[in-house]
Amino acid sequence: MTPWPTALGDFQTQSSPIETFRRGCVIPAHPLALDANRRLDEVRQRALTRYYIEAGAGGVAVGVHTTQFAIHDPGTGLLAPVLDLAVSTAREYQHRVVLVAGVCGPTAQAVAEAELAASLGYDMVLLSPVSDMDEEGLIDRARAVAEILPLVGFYLQPAVGGRHLSRAFWTRFASIEGVVGIKVAPFDRYRTLDVLHGVCRAGAVDRVSLYTGNDDHILTDLATPHRVVVDGRQVDVGFVGGLLGQWAVWVRRAVELLEDARLARTGDDAALRRMLALDGQLTDANAAIFDVANGFHGCIPGIHEVLRRHGLLAGRWCLDPAEELSPGQLAEIDRVWNAYPWLRDDEFIAEHLDRWLAG
Repeated sequence: MTPWPTALGDFQTQSSPIETFRRGCVIPAHPLALDANRRLDEVRQRALTRYYIEAGAGGVAVGVHTTQFAIHDPGTGLLAPVLDLAVSTAREYQHRVVLVAGVCGPTAQAVAEAELAASLGYDMVLLSPVSDMDEEGLIDRARAVAEILPLVGFYLQPAVGGRHLSRAFWTRFASIEGVVGIKVAPFDRYRTLDVLHGVCRAGAVDRVSLYTGNDDHILTDLATPHRVVVDGRQVDVGFVGGLLGQWAVWVRRAVELLEDARLARTGDDAALRRMLALDGQLTDANAAIFDVANGFHGCIPGIHEVLRRHGLLAGRWCLDPAEELSPGQLAEIDRVWNAYPWLRDDEFIAEHLDRWLAG
């Protein structure tokens, strides 16, 4: 695959992956491309990765919730092949993107998955929470994984398998030397502040990069500077980028929006007004795609449906046949598709799709 030039963001910089991550970038949560028999569609899996990289994403996250946690079941035989496909596709390009592998499960499983990711060439791991450990156990698990690869924490919302974690937990988590970032995705402003306060209290602002995963608050998170008071000291902290299921679609536009958010944070009033005007529109689109009305049941098929409309996926198929759009969700996706054409990547995808699907 011939490297494809772009003027967006830091697409062609030769920064190291950790430098790119710390500076902040768009990181799509990579979906799983399946055929009608629910088998891995390698051609379309590669096409998705090519789309993300050429759209200007600074990295990709594979093996995360959007990739379907079921691939972590050894019975599927999918985790290693899917992780490897992303690496081999990324290597088609001269510049480096950040490769993030999702790991989950109890400590032994998480460590084994991190070792697999390291052997394949991943730069860091995103550690999903588990429900049957107390906070002390979660800290011990994080330390074990951080010994293998740089670690990104994940505050996942309870509706899709996450749990509530205390402000003290995030202080301790951010104090782990191998932690380089946290994906903040509780879909809850109070709990989002818990993470910010925890990172500041740990004195880890310069080491731990915050990425929004709050799909209901993307642009506000990115455009808002935060000043946290810790022991009488004011500490400035903010989100440098996003690692999002919503950014599995319309990635070219997401890169532009992140650039605008950076301008807004530096005092550009026009950029801030653009962010505020688009924030509600992007949240409305996300509500339809992620099936908020039905407790997020159809979030992954919703992402698939958007990618299918662009020709990147052949269908909405998930590993679980019961994982389909909810009643009324398709009409909602139709509505936001027609309402917000300026959020989409229609022309960019149409121009390059045949090449992405070629081999």
